[in-house]
Amino acid sequence: MFIKMMLGAIAVAGCVLLSGPATAGGEVPPVPTSLVGSIDPSIERRMQEAGIVGLGAAIVIDRKLVWTRGYGFADRERAVPFTHDTIMNIGSISKAITGAALMRAVQQGKLSLDEDVNKYLPFKVANPSFPDEPITLRQLATHTSSITDRSSVYATAYHFGRDSPQPLGEFLHDYFASGGKNYSKANFLGSKPGTHREYSNIGAGLAGYIVELAVGENFNVYTKRTIFAPLKMGNTGWLMSEVDLAKHSSLYIGQGLAVPIQLYGLTTYPDGGLRTSVEELSRFFIALLDGGVYKGVRILDKESVDEMLRFQYNPANKPDNVKLIGEGSINSGIFWATKQSLAKIGHNGADPGLVTMMLSDADKQIGVILFVNTAIRQEDSEAYGAIFDDLWQLGVAIKGARAN
Repeated sequence: MFIKMMLGAIAVAGCVLLSGPATAGGEVPPVPTSLVGSIDPSIERRMQEAGIVGLGAAIVIDRKLVWTRGYGFADRERAVPFTHDTIMNIGSISKAITGAALMRAVQQGKLSLDEDVNKYLPFKVANPSFPDEPITLRQLATHTSSITDRSSVYATAYHFGRDSPQPLGEFLHDYFASGGKNYSKANFLGSKPGTHREYSNIGAGLAGYIVELAVGENFNVYTKRTIFAPLKMGNTGWLMSEVDLAKHSSLYIGQGLAVPIQLYGLTTYPDGGLRTSVEELSRFFIALLDGGVYKGVRILDKESVDEMLRFQYNPANKPDNVKLIGEGSINSGIFWATKQSLAKIGHNGADPGLVTMMLSDADKQIGVILFVNTAIRQEDSEAYGAIFDDLWQLGVAIKGARAN
């Protein structure tokens, strides 16, 4: 009975403590109330049924933010509402920022996507089964490098209650350098680099570290200077020490009365450690969807954005385990993904206590961002997709209303 009462309270909080509809600085007309009136009960019901504590969402139409809102609690124990300004770590959506930073370094002539990464590193990275086969940044960014995440080692990259005390470069040296304390043939697949797709977080961390070395600036500092500051993403940062924790959501795990967990830092933070809000992330998302520009501020040349979002797999350059057409097909940009058989593009994320989505249609006309601060049981995880679909249908309705 207590759990049912608390779930009911969560639903009521989501209904009463909403951040109101927001427009993108007056650039677009407000969304008619008649369009959004039905989404609140649906989302609140799905949250209650799944035991989701809080979430934030944003809808982008024709590369403009037209609606953003929070539901439920950022901190259930203190009854703090989740709003469009609530900060949360966003998991692997972070890789899209890493992709943009990588393309910016390429644009500056400091890196090449197709150069052997060992040109840039102080230690050697090579698959011991193919020691003479180069590994490239393009392979890292398309998850075809043959690097795999050895779970027993990758788990040590998470530091609950604090930022990581270990530098990114030290972790990577220990993993890749022959003689490093975590070096093993098991850190690599038995496939030649470039021939097989396996998602690698540590590979993404390596890409971020290479950017850091190439530009001569810590990765978190470089991205703040070249991406977050120009986009006025003042509440965005990679480390707990870089953001206002009073605005940070708690994270929860479990079904029903979900249990809060400690916030955590990530040693390989370019692969999943970013903290931001749905409203601030929408600025970055819009910039990528609009050729590198947000409200007149350019963070990347259009050619660099085009290369980042371009489908990199093709019949002549296809991983052996990837289907390019039809049901179940996938492709990849530079740390940019496809979903739903190429129908949607962007990136998703999942980590302890969170699930996030940032996806657009292939024509870049409708985009949805969703942050959820609760990791529920796998068998109930369809609730995330159902909430995303509700938001997508609202986006379709808004788009249709603007066309009429």
